[in-house]
Amino acid sequence: MNVTIVDYQSGNISSVINSFNEVAKGKVNLEVTSDIKKIEASDKIVLPGQGSFKSCVDSLNSISGLVETLKEFVIINNKPLLGICVGLQMFADVGYEEAETKGLGWIPGKVSKIDNQNGKFKLPHIGWNEIEIQKESKIFKDIINKSHMYFVHSYEFIPEDKSVISATTDYSSKIVCSVERENLFGTQFHPEKSDKNGLKIIENFIKL
Repeated sequence: MNVTIVDYQSGNISSVINSFNEVAKGKVNLEVTSDIKKIEASDKIVLPGQGSFKSCVDSLNSISGLVETLKEFVIINNKPLLGICVGLQMFADVGYEEAETKGLGWIPGKVSKIDNQNGKFKLPHIGWNEIEIQKESKIFKDIINKSHMYFVHSYEFIPEDKSVISATTDYSSKIVCSVERENLFGTQFHPEKSDKNGLKIIENFIKL
């Protein structure tokens, strides 16, 4: 099995690579690349994202054919893709970080700044927080509800279709922290920084 982590210069993704290497351990062929042909030949894709929504979208668009290849992988070929942090946010139609920016449009919705209730809640939302699993999810197999995951973000994904929400976390409001729709998976938290539970989520994705 070929699992590809898409490296499109979206910030430091070394912890993502290290965690996937730890879980994969020779079980799968793990590639880190932005090469279109290798991405097309993959069985599963991981789309990380660090930085702003706009900077990540701009980086994706700067690599010729990458957005189209990812769309074909997900929408046409129905292969599994896991978006992490801004990687998840880019599923949306539009994001408002830095400037209004068009997203990938895979799951209708928007990415808006977390309402910090006039400074009552610090932004960015950094650290461990409890997640509440909202529906049966393939990547949450054997994960206990109310487990803690690690977050770093100031913006939240608000999908139009609430049925895609697989988990939320409570930070000023119920924030979407995981989505699942058929072959498309996304986490707002960082599984690669979420200790054993995060590694289990990575293992579940690899085993799909």
